[in-house]
Amino acid sequence: MQTIPLSNLALAFIPVIIVIIVIWRWQLDYKHSIYAVGRMLIQLLLIGYVLTYIFQTNSTYIVITVLSLMLGIASWIALRTISVPRKKLYLSSVSAIVLGGGSVLLLITQWVLVLSPWYSATMIIPLAGMIFANCMNSISLAGERLEAEINNGSSYDKAKIIALRAALIPIINSLLAVGLVSLPGMMTGQILSGVSPLIAVRYQVMVMCMIFGSAGMTSAIFLYLIKKHFIKEPKTT
Repeated sequence: MQTIPLSNLALAFIPVIIVIIVIWRWQLDYKHSIYAVGRMLIQLLLIGYVLTYIFQTNSTYIVITVLSLMLGIASWIALRTISVPRKKLYLSSVSAIVLGGGSVLLLITQWVLVLSPWYSATMIIPLAGMIFANCMNSISLAGERLEAEINNGSSYDKAKIIALRAALIPIINSLLAVGLVSLPGMMTGQILSGVSPLIAVRYQVMVMCMIFGSAGMTSAIFLYLIKKHFIKEPKTT
């Protein structure tokens, strides 16, 4: 795969600048968009150096530490759409991602790919990033929709069903569109690097199953764990 010169990479920011100008002209918070783009750039530059070091050392302890940090950060960010204080829901968020996402990561790395060694940093960290980010977004969507439905007067059981369906909409859309509308990141990257499309398809099927399974399980577990925070106990006289 060819290396992108920095001068060429700078051209990728042209549509970003156009969108920021539109946001500014429409009197939206353009400063937040600039901050988000700047933060993205800094984070990716830093993680490039960090991952180079991690991949070279390939240490069990470093890999576990990185996975723990990813889990903790994803669990915290996932709760930003819910008005209930994060501290009250954080343990539920962590537990949901561990059970829903962690189990899928274990299945994929140890039984589907059969990594050797089991903690192979070049494989397990990117896959964990995909799974944890997916779980994070699912929790955000499910939690926000659950709260909105309950505030509109729906019962918890009805709101829970609607929330789970909302959390799965992006994933199901991806399942319906993959191969017809889009060639997802992993498949595209492998094809560009010279891998046979038939082999790339196998990896993409694995990824789509991984994403759907982790999103569904994590959302369902999270909605179950936070039930007590959204159901008011009847007052005793």
